[in-house]
Amino acid sequence: MKAAILSTIVLCLLAIDRPVVCQAPQNLPDAAIDGTTRTAVIKNLTSELNDGYVFPEVAKKMEADLSDRVSKGEYNSINTARAFAEKLTSDLQSVSHDKHLRVRFSVQVIPIRKDKEEPTDEERSEFTEYNRLFNYGFERVERMQGNVGYIDLRGFNDPKGGMDTVAAAMTFVANTDALIIDLRQNGGGDPEMVALICSYLFGDKAVHLNDLYWRKGNKTDEFWTKPIVAGKKYGDKDVYILTSSRTFSAAEEFSNNLKTLKRATIVGETTGGGANPGGMARLSDHFAAFVPTGRAINPITKTNWEGTGVEPDVKVPKEQALKTAYIMALNKIVAATKDDDRKQAVKAVVEQTQKELDEIKAKK
Repeated sequence: MKAAILSTIVLCLLAIDRPVVCQAPQNLPDAAIDGTTRTAVIKNLTSELNDGYVFPEVAKKMEADLSDRVSKGEYNSINTARAFAEKLTSDLQSVSHDKHLRVRFSVQVIPIRKDKEEPTDEERSEFTEYNRLFNYGFERVERMQGNVGYIDLRGFNDPKGGMDTVAAAMTFVANTDALIIDLRQNGGGDPEMVALICSYLFGDKAVHLNDLYWRKGNKTDEFWTKPIVAGKKYGDKDVYILTSSRTFSAAEEFSNNLKTLKRATIVGETTGGGANPGGMARLSDHFAAFVPTGRAINPITKTNWEGTGVEPDVKVPKEQALKTAYIMALNKIVAATKDDDRKQAVKAVVEQTQKELDEIKAKK
């Protein structure tokens, strides 16, 4: 299974100009295309959708819609690769309402890969180097005034390679009295990394987090917390998750897991609404599509967040989320502490943070 995940991620990195967890850069290289290319891409796209898209009936609807657009000549005047990819993406999503479903153009030639084929040593090296430079998603870890931990997590990257990074980050915040995990710029990643980090927030008994159903093979993968981890677990102390409309995919799963299990308070904006995992499908030398081949199923609600997003417990604009969660955490620390000196010190931090939050609100 790990080889398949790695193959998919490597192909993703080759098929798009930057990982989906990052904001797309401007002025990217483009290329001219002709009618032959457009026809071949659409033909292969409909084949991939019918073969693997998680909802077969929706795949048929998308095929019919694309065929209708072709007959009307909607694509005839599109002569650049990026415009074509964007148009196909928009048309597919207008039928499927699936935000994971996208067509991508790659300046580099996309390698042909057989199912379950192992990545090459060069691809593994590229994958490892990317994760190292991205620090496995961990942008910043700190201890804030009042003894509140803070983790700015930008992606859920490679649980095997990032295991030590997770352990170091969680051990660093282990002695804090509350923890804020910032997912406002997190576009997703590996569900096994989601399970690994969640494992630090629960006890020694395995907890059922999420299921992923796959159309091919009609199978379901279950994801549970790990009773034993490399670092120090956080115990039952308060956890706050910060979200925005950019919080997507695996980051939404992390938020949804902890919300439904009542293990964290979600603060911020409703998330992006992408719950259907999948992989990149090669359409031509320079075009690929991310085709969702599965769907998430929460073991408690039996549903997921596709198209709706994860609703926060405390809904505030993303710019106000950190200060809002910080004040909530600090006020609970004040209520719990018996030491008068510490109580007064934390109250002072609350007052200062509230002033800063009021200034942010005044700018809106």
